[in-house]
Amino acid sequence: MWKEVRHDKLALGGLVLFVAIVVTVYIWAFFIDEAAAMRLNLMNMNRPPGGAHVMGTDSLGRDMLTRLVLSARNSLNISFLVTIVGSALGMVIGLVAGYYGKFVEFAISRLMAFWAMVPSLMLIMIFMTVWRPGVIGFSTLMIVIGGWMGMAAMVRVMTFRQGALDYVSASKTLGTPNIVIMFREVLPNLVSIISSFLTIMLAGNMGLETGLTFLGFGLPPGTPSLGTLIGYARSPAIMQNRPWQWLPAALLIFILMLCINFVGQALNRAADAKKRKV
Repeated sequence: MWKEVRHDKLALGGLVLFVAIVVTVYIWAFFIDEAAAMRLNLMNMNRPPGGAHVMGTDSLGRDMLTRLVLSARNSLNISFLVTIVGSALGMVIGLVAGYYGKFVEFAISRLMAFWAMVPSLMLIMIFMTVWRPGVIGFSTLMIVIGGWMGMAAMVRVMTFRQGALDYVSASKTLGTPNIVIMFREVLPNLVSIISSFLTIMLAGNMGLETGLTFLGFGLPPGTPSLGTLIGYARSPAIMQNRPWQWLPAALLIFILMLCINFVGQALNRAADAKKRKV
């Protein structure tokens, strides 16, 4: 996988840029006083970029650069957490279904088929409207609800194929416990495919969190998010006359997702021998 990324200039550049942005955001956010950054300053309302405010201020006089850093950190936290939890849940369910097969695979497949019919996005919006505790963890849980099925379906199919190979039959003959076979022998053979799918999940979760927050169904009110900043563009006056309040956040999302896409394409080639460049 590393060879494929290394020999693809776009993928390597995207990986370096993505890591640089993430590291910068987290280090910068660590030194920011959030209480002071969110404090209203009516004397600095809607100032254009320049002077002490490199990226200007918003309608409440808050520095836009500081808000962008805090918003990016919160959006990345949600995206990473949802991807990790959703992929882990999907991998376990997919491994169990594909390895045991028969009744277990049938029951899990029917559960996944039923869950696929449920409009998860609408379900998230309903839950966030009816019951909105002021914690980020609840927003994460709501996004995870519909985020595990893709990984589970992919791992289930690949595990089923691996189960028919000789090394699995040999391990069973030697009396190796099933859980050891699944996680020590089968799972490592799926790493390249899972890594490729993780990039898709990360980009999708980042877009979902931003979109839900933009619509008002994401993070709790008052919590900075890239979706909140992009939401300023809903006002025609701000969109036309004060682009510094929403455009940087939109460009940051675009750059992050573009970087993830380039890396994902390289990992996808690494998982498919017919597509590899190296």
